Formats: sequence, structure tokens, C-alpha cells
Amino acid sequence: MTSNLIPEYAYTVVYVKDVAKSVAFYSKAFGYHVRRLDESNRWGELESGPTTIAFTPIHQRETDDRSGAVQTPLSDRERPPMEVCFSYTDVDAAYKRAVENGATPVSEPEDKEWGQRVGYVRDVDGIVVRMGSHVAKPAKQD
Repeated sequence: MTSNLIPEYAYTVVYVKDVAKSVAFYSKAFGYHVRRLDESNRWGELESGPTTIAFTPIHQRETDDRSGAVQTPLSDRERPPMEVCFSYTDVDAAYKRAVENGATPVSEPEDKEWGQRVGYVRDVDGIVVRMGSHVAKPAKQD
């Protein structure tokens, strides 16, 4: 029996200081096309495949009054309880483009023991962005 309660992952909403600035930054730094930026600059979306990356202001009545205020890190030694992760074929080139377009370097790309190449930057709001390759498939064992 098929259930109609199986969800489709639709959005990741990132709360930011300036929606238009963040949308422009993600477009330039990570290569996404802007799907939508409303005239009020209170909602923006990027073309990102089956799941949408959306941006909205940190403080707004609709969310602060209903579900609580967004908590932001107090310093660069703290970070939000989430990170945005993007996969690239060429992590080094993607990392370089991000930094050249305003991302703050955190950790240059390096090969990980699990077969992935990973680098980290911070966006214009201090959110950590992980840039990694797809994990390499294990070698066939005879």
C-alpha cells in the first residue's frame, strides 16, 4: 500500500541579513542561477535541481512570533547549527571561484580518507559552506 505521507524534500531556507545580497553572492560565488527574487527582497530562490535553496530575512514577524527568533553566531569561532553543502567535479576551481567572489576562506580543499575532496568557506552571513566532490566508489575487491 502506497502512503501519501511520504514527503518530497522541497526547500532549504537560509535566514540572512540581506536577501538580495545573499542571492547575488550565491549566484556569483557558487554558480547558481537566480530563479526568483521578489520585489520586496524578502524572498529569493536559486535554481538548484530538485531541491530549492531559498533566502529570507533573519527577522520577520511571520517566523519570529510563531516559531522563535533565529539565533546567529556571536563570533567567527561559532557557527550556526547547519552548513550548506555543494558537490562539484572540480572542487579546487569551485573553491577558488567562491573566494574570488567574496567567500571567506576557512579550509582549502584537501583529500579525505573516505575518498572525497573537501574545502570550506563562509558566506556573507558567516554560514559555513562545504564544497566537496562526490565520494569515490570503493575499489572492487576480488
